[in-house]
Amino acid sequence: MSDLIVIGYENPQNARQAYEQVQRLQQDFVVDLRGLAIVDVDANGKTHVDTPQRIIGTSAAGGALFGLLLGLLFFVPGMALLGGAIGALMGKLNKSGINAEFRNRVEHLLEPGHSAVVIMASKVTEDRFASAMRPFNGVILKTSLSESDEKELAEELATA
Repeated sequence: MSDLIVIGYENPQNARQAYEQVQRLQQDFVVDLRGLAIVDVDANGKTHVDTPQRIIGTSAAGGALFGLLLGLLFFVPGMALLGGAIGALMGKLNKSGINAEFRNRVEHLLEPGHSAVVIMASKVTEDRFASAMRPFNGVILKTSLSESDEKELAEELATA
C-alpha cells in the first residue's frame, strides 16, 4: 500500500524548503519514497514540475505510476498523454483513493502563485513526518492506494 500526500503552500519558498525536508526525511528513514515532486503554478497558471530522479528511479513501474498520477492530478503535458487509455485509467483512479473529490481538492490547493509537494510513499512514520513538516505551514491532503489498486494501475499503464 502507498500513501499519496499532497501538501499545498501559498509561498513557493516554503514549498521548496518542505521539498528539501522530505528528501532529508528519506535519508533518515522517516519516509520511504516511491515518488517525490514539487509542483509550482506560475502567475499565468502554467504548471511546472520538478522531480529528483534519484528517488523516482527506484523502479520503472513505480516511477511510471507516479508520473501517471502527477500527470492526471496536475494535467502535466507529456506525463499523461496516453491516448484512448486515459478514460480507462481515470475509471481505475475513481475506484481507488484518487477519486474526483480528491483531485478537486488538489486542484483548489494550486491557484496561480502557489506550490505543492507531492509525495508517494510506501512507509511514513506519521508523528515524525508531521513534526518535521509543521514549520512550513502547508495544507495536507492524503489518500491511500491499496496494493491491488497500484497493481491494476500499473498493468493498465503497461498496456496503454
